[in-house]
Amino acid sequence: MANLQSEFVGIKSPNPFWLASAPPTDKEYNVRRAFEAGWGGVVWKTLGEAGPPVVNVNGPRYGAIWGADRRLLGLNNIELITDRPLEVNLREIKAVKRDYPDRAVVVSIMVPCEEAAWKAILPLVEETGADGIELNFGCPHGMSERGMGSAVGQVPEYIEMVARWCKTNTRMPVIVKLTPNITDIRFPARAAKAGGADAVSLINTISSITGVNLDSMSPEPMIDGKGSHGGYCGPAVKPIALNMVAEIARDAETRGLPISGIGGVTTWRDAAEFLALGAGNVQVCTAAMTYGFKIVQEMISGLSEWMDEKGHASVADVVGRAVPNVTDWQYLNLNYVTKARIDQDACIQCGRCYAACEDTSHQAIAMSDARVFTVKDDECVACNLCVNVCPVEDCITMVELDAGALDERTGKPVQPEYANWTTHPNNPASREAAE
Repeated sequence: MANLQSEFVGIKSPNPFWLASAPPTDKEYNVRRAFEAGWGGVVWKTLGEAGPPVVNVNGPRYGAIWGADRRLLGLNNIELITDRPLEVNLREIKAVKRDYPDRAVVVSIMVPCEEAAWKAILPLVEETGADGIELNFGCPHGMSERGMGSAVGQVPEYIEMVARWCKTNTRMPVIVKLTPNITDIRFPARAAKAGGADAVSLINTISSITGVNLDSMSPEPMIDGKGSHGGYCGPAVKPIALNMVAEIARDAETRGLPISGIGGVTTWRDAAEFLALGAGNVQVCTAAMTYGFKIVQEMISGLSEWMDEKGHASVADVVGRAVPNVTDWQYLNLNYVTKARIDQDACIQCGRCYAACEDTSHQAIAMSDARVFTVKDDECVACNLCVNVCPVEDCITMVELDAGALDERTGKPVQPEYANWTTHPNNPASREAAE
């Protein structure tokens, strides 16, 4: 049996599935239910400094994007950090950690960008027995307008400065949560490492407006006729998150920096993809809010069965295995050639592949009078648009051609005589080298 036990920056948990800092981790009742369901750890919803309470809106806090079957694809929220008193949260964190010593309890923190504010809250969190802290430099709404959250996360110098303050003033591991609302995720990651952070977590939510009410002419969710941008999460953001995790994992300056992967993790497969691209564990929010805490049981069993099937003995065996295969476009093998193939037995003759290719691609699919669809190899550039629009799984596949294969129409070799863009004759640099 695969061993799902996880150790992330010295923090041990029975599995790599943590709940992210969000409404599901806002109080003791929720966290206890989560641990009973099987979650390996939680990041407690972001605490702020003692003082005037945070006041959330008393109207809709979420906007949504659904698929055609009403499946939730993306969730937008305008909720702020915890609106519960600091002392109450601290008391509950201590009680939970006492009763669940084998689970990871990390506390998210967000206070003004002043050393005194961080220095004041750190010992309070440390006294609870929490395993670590996560610096919330990602929240894109509400708190960022007060100079916190993504307002800090978008300035690498601030990230490095605050991380150093925290490392100086606490024994706990420091995880820096990064905002995706930035042009190049490598720069804030490098800053976190320079400040001494033990790890980074990403992505936080993406600044967004999910829709507009065309009757009131207000963004959704609407509060008394007005709306605000919020933070976008859920399955729709997973591709963005995977790319950013991979960018940090393969960057020479941050290689080896532990990563906690966040962004649209809904199934065990999602988690495995994050692990393969360099994440040491994953954090989940939207899936739990959509399906309840017990969804982790499917994630655990699915990941375990897949690891057994593939011969991976531990989570560590999976972490980063795909990173060496992530490269820049210019190094892709231009001699690798595939063509689309249509399984006539599986085809339902809907014509979507033909319409997509004929109208928007390379006119590489022929349609007979009997509505039989076939691929014209001499026109097919292997873009695989037909595969993606076909409603029947595995009806259309991409088949690799053997090296030296001849085009049936022209009789010429299909493969070009260059390995990648660096040697391509249209590359100005390769032309200059040849001359």
